[in-house]
Parts: sequence; C-alpha cells; structure tokens
Amino acid sequence: MANPRLRSKSTFPGLALITVGALLLLHNYGGFNIGHFIWHWWPLILIFWGAVKLYERTAASRAGNAATSPITAGEIFLVLGLLSLLGIVVAADYSKQHLPDEVWSRGFGDKFEFDLEVAPRAVPPDARITIRNGRGNISVHASEEPQIRVSGKKSAKGWSERDAQKLAERASVEIVQNGDGFEIRPAGSVDSRLSLDLEVSLPKKSLLTIRNERGDVGVSDLGTPVTIINGTGDIEVRNTAGDVSIDTRKGDVKVSDTNGNVKVAGHGGEVSVNSATGGLTLDGEFFGPITADKVAKGVRFISQRTDLTLTQLTGHLEAGSGNLEITDAPGNLNLRTNRYDVSVENAGGKVKIDNRDGNVELRFSAPPKEDIEVSNAASGITLTLPGSSSFEILADCHSCDIDSEFSGDSLKKISMQSGDSHLEGKYGSARGPKITLKTSYGSISLHRTSSDMPVPPKPPTVKVPTPPSLPKTEKH
Repeated sequence: MANPRLRSKSTFPGLALITVGALLLLHNYGGFNIGHFIWHWWPLILIFWGAVKLYERTAASRAGNAATSPITAGEIFLVLGLLSLLGIVVAADYSKQHLPDEVWSRGFGDKFEFDLEVAPRAVPPDARITIRNGRGNISVHASEEPQIRVSGKKSAKGWSERDAQKLAERASVEIVQNGDGFEIRPAGSVDSRLSLDLEVSLPKKSLLTIRNERGDVGVSDLGTPVTIINGTGDIEVRNTAGDVSIDTRKGDVKVSDTNGNVKVAGHGGEVSVNSATGGLTLDGEFFGPITADKVAKGVRFISQRTDLTLTQLTGHLEAGSGNLEITDAPGNLNLRTNRYDVSVENAGGKVKIDNRDGNVELRFSAPPKEDIEVSNAASGITLTLPGSSSFEILADCHSCDIDSEFSGDSLKKISMQSGDSHLEGKYGSARGPKITLKTSYGSISLHRTSSDMPVPPKPPTVKVPTPPSLPKTEKH
C-alpha cells in the first residue's frame, strides 16, 4: 500500500512574525508610525494572508500533494496576538503624545526639583546653535555677550527625594561643538521620569534651532531666523528680527512683533500671529481659534477644509467655531472652504470665494474697484455696498430668491416658476467691477450701507397754545 503523503506545513506563521518584527524595528529606530500604517493599510493583512495560502496551495498542487495546509485555529490566534501587540505599542505612543506628564508618570512617585547649572561657553556672535531636549520647557533670550549660558531645573519623579536625586544626578546638560555650530543637549541617563527645564542665554545674532519632544518653548529678542520643532507643548516667539518657522504636533502657538515671515505647520490648537513685516503661512490642522493681525505680506492658510490666500492684511483675521472673519484686507482675497460662515469687510483687491454649507457676507465701506466672485451652495450670500458704487452684476439663485436694494432701468430681475431667480445688469454712472454671485437653496441679498438709506422726514412740530392765565384772587 502506498504511503500517505505528508501534509505540508504552513509558512504563514514565520512570515507573519518576520513582518511584525520588522515593523517594530522600524518603529523603534526608524521613526515609523505603526498607528498610521494600521489605520490606513490594515487590509494588507488579509491580502498577505490570502497570498501566502494561495501560494502554498499552488506549490502543493505542483508537487502532487493534494493535502494543503488550511487556515488553522493556531494561525488565527497568532494573528490576533500580533495585532494585540501592535495595538499596545500604538496605545503607548498615543499616551506619550497626548496624555499629560502627570498622568503618564504618576506611577513613578512624587516630583522633586533640583538646580541645573552648566558651565558657560564662548561662541562667535553669529554662531549656529541647536538646542535638543526630550521632556521639559525651554526658554531662550538674547544677550550682548558672545557666549552661551544655560541654567534651569531638573524635575525628577521618585518614591522619595533621595531616589529622585539619584535619578537627577545621572543626567546633565552639555554644550558641545558640532561641526561649525554648537549644540545644547542632555547628557547622561535621561528617561521618562526626568524632565529638564532650560533657561538659555545666547548672542543676539545666533542662528537658532530648537528640537523638543514635550514641553513649552519660548524665544524672545533674537535678531536672526528661528526654527522650532516641538512635539507637545505651547510655543511663543516675540520681538525677533528674522523668519520664524514652527513645526508642532500639539499645543498653542503665539508669534508677535516679528520682522520677517512666519510659517506654522503640523497640528495644534490656538494660533495667534500679530505684527509681522513678512507673510504668514499656516499649513496643517489647527482647531483654533486662529487669529492674525497686521501681517504686511498677507496670509496663506492651507488645511483639509480651507485654502485661503490674502496678499495683504492690515486688519484682523479670525477662524474658529464655524466662523471665518476677515477685516481690512487691502490686497486680493482667494478663499475655498466649506461649512464656514464667512464674513469679509473692506477687501481692497479682487475677491473670489468658493464656499459650501455656510453663509457668505461681504461689506464695503467704499465702492469696490476690483471684481467680486462668490460661489456658494445650500446657504445665502449677502453683499453690502455704498449707494455711490458702480458695478456690473450677474446673480443666479437656484431654488431661492434675490433681494436687491439697488434698482434701475439697466438692472433686470427674473423670477422663474421653478423657483430660480436671476439678476443681471449695470448700476451706476461710472465703469465699475464685475460682480458674480451664485448659490442654491439659500438667498442672495444686495444692501446699501446704512449711511445711504434715505432718512424719513421728521414730523412737523405742532405748537400747542398756552391757556390764558386766571386772575389771582385775594385771600381774606
């Protein structure tokens, strides 16, 4: 009798272990984001598993072995176990990035602080300086002296002050020369139970780069460009004379009195930029409010929801809580967004707005000189102009009405039986800009400014005759 052929062994468990091991290795040493990979690419697990089983079946068929290895309970438990392991890694990373230090490290005991002193180091007045830190706040200010001074605090967690002191004594901060620049960085043994709060003084003309993982960062009074890359924590930069570049994952950003361009990228909460001689570029997801005041060369705001370009901003911009407000923007305005109620006052250049599911309101205190184009959907458009304006208009409202306080022989409004409305024509004696307004399931309203509205005449004054005085009677 022929010997029964042996059942072929599956190669899937080995390949799965190799793949997960490689992912964990890349995560630990290559900065690979496992959470992002699993969220977007988890179907590859099924594809990979199916491809292995299909290959095994094909190989067994070619070898004349009909007994192929099916999907076993062991393989299913292996996959679930590996996914649980990856889930634990992702949860740990999320906790480190989003939970406060007190929550993450509360199991390590109480917090104790110890003084941090570092020997000063002489550097050139225009030195290139990098500050690296893991956990802790960083505060940098300018000095007239050509040297770096570092002081601050070591904050250590321990079950007793002695345990915390031992932990703090194993860590320090050093100033080393790195090529043609200098680097301020932790030295010794530093783990999650220890944070280093740094107070740094350096020459005013230093070219500064800060790389921090968790903690607040403050920079003031520098006369050269500043670059800040921070993980979790608030950032404040004020009174600088160069470009400011900020990359953050979580926290508020505040920049004020900057003689240069400002760029903020990443993810975060509030963003405030005030008095910049250059332009502001905001690239990322910030949940606001976002405010900008007096940005000479305008604002560029890019997110999944909004694409905004302002060539000048002498007034105020604010975005948050479903509202986007722009006041006093002398240059051109180009906006594409959705689910925002948009309010624009005193735009000086061309205006182009493409919105959806949010009202759009434009107000002009002086007659506009450049073209205006607004496209909306499922919400209304309101335009307020001085009565002295001259313009050419084309307005279409699908399943909605057009209300206009401007009238004239050259303005023609058509209301259709389908519920659509159309307004077209010219207004004013001079040649004016072209105004194009389109929306659906909302309304279009054209208003005059309040100063142009006719004042109702005062009612005539009616004089009431004074009754004659009665003669006085003498008392007896």
